[in-house]
Amino acid sequence: MKLVVASRNAHKLMELHALLGVHELIALPAEVELPPETEGTFSAAARTKARAAARATGRAAIADDSGIEAAALGGAPGVRSARFAGEEATDEENLAKLLRDVPSEGDRRVAYVCALAFADPGGYEHAVEGRCEGLLATAPRGSGGFGYDPAFLPADVDDDRTMAELTAEEKDAISHRGRAARRLRAWLDHRGVATPKSGDGASTAAEDSR
Repeated sequence: MKLVVASRNAHKLMELHALLGVHELIALPAEVELPPETEGTFSAAARTKARAAARATGRAAIADDSGIEAAALGGAPGVRSARFAGEEATDEENLAKLLRDVPSEGDRRVAYVCALAFADPGGYEHAVEGRCEGLLATAPRGSGGFGYDPAFLPADVDDDRTMAELTAEEKDAISHRGRAARRLRAWLDHRGVATPKSGDGASTAAEDSR
């Protein structure tokens, strides 16, 4: 069974392969262009990307959309997490902006959110969501992970390590993407989509997320 991932990010493909355990994941072909990200929720954005990838390739596809929500900023940056400091901003620039914008003596609560969506060429769709609560550190620490990990203090960890200071196994166990991936994998396994014997076909019925 092959699933197209609506991304060409090698790091994301490796992480999703480890978390999902599907037979084979294929990067989005270079000639496929995804639509602009205009949706207001993670689930809608993931569905749009998965749908576009499935239609363009003629294969079942999966997509993720994830980011961080800061209570002090009313849930921002949210779906704009990857572009928080500008359309071409680096991870470091986005993190620096978040640390500037969240008051040092204010509400430091943050949450990572990840939506994973499945779509087949016939129009069948399914989406799941994972969430990880935490606090925003006052300064980045750690060399692991990416994005906002160096300043994310997960509530599920007993000490004061950031996501960037956890081992890969520790992070996968509690991360938003890990939780979403386990939910999607359970759904794929239940439907027989993720097993090598399932073939490339899928139902064309519509389905709501969760």
